[in-house]
Amino acid sequence: MTLPETAPSAPLWHSFRLGDFRVTTLLSGTREMTDAHATYGLNVDAETFERISREAGQPTDRWSNGFTPTLVETGTETVLFDTGLTPEGIVTALTASGHSPEDITLIVLTHMHADHIGGLMQNGRPVFPNARLIAGGREWDHWAMAGNDGFERLVRPFARHITLIEDGDSPFPGATAILAPGHTPGHMAFRLTSGEARLMLTADTANHALWSVSHPDWEVRFDIDKARAIETRKRILGQIADEGVPFIGYHMPFPAVGFLERDAGGFRFRAAGDRP
Repeated sequence: MTLPETAPSAPLWHSFRLGDFRVTTLLSGTREMTDAHATYGLNVDAETFERISREAGQPTDRWSNGFTPTLVETGTETVLFDTGLTPEGIVTALTASGHSPEDITLIVLTHMHADHIGGLMQNGRPVFPNARLIAGGREWDHWAMAGNDGFERLVRPFARHITLIEDGDSPFPGATAILAPGHTPGHMAFRLTSGEARLMLTADTANHALWSVSHPDWEVRFDIDKARAIETRKRILGQIADEGVPFIGYHMPFPAVGFLERDAGGFRFRAAGDRP
């Protein structure tokens, strides 16, 4: 399947059709990172990590990590998957794409790390006043017991109104939740289907095009259960590659949309516009 695309419309957003849906990726912020081996490839020796990175042309001492929530307009719902690291970041990207926080009718959280829940609240008030909130039940249960400040400030206030879902549930027509644990206990990916068109949202299943996608068996510091995260990466990425479906990865190079090919025990990320 070939993904219908438009050229990037602005530095902060990128929009394309998926059947009857319109999908927009939103660059809600970036963070400059250093010392890649402190985060990726924890189970690989430094010499091997540096050699593989150098051969791929990937600097290890400084790189930019982007945060890319996804907006899905179905015709009846305006759905935001994740909210970025800060309210300012997601609102700026959303506004650049021609939308306002008031337009959002549903927020779906893939998991509850700070760079996914950070845009939910500002000064104690919801940033998206008209939005219902959906999240995974296992994810809620984990963070509700963790004593995490971000969860308590940004997610707990929605306790009486949040809808909790499980593997296989549908947060809205055309979307199916896929439990993808390891990064966090209740981390979820989502399959979108509209007509014959399909798209996967992988969230943080793989956090870097080289250090996670090409090398899915490399441990990542932010993965709570590293062995299970590796298992999940291989399963989800393998499914995407074998089915030939496009996907959006939260930390893939913006606009974060691409395809996967099996390659030497791992996978090769190809941006949607670069696919032959």
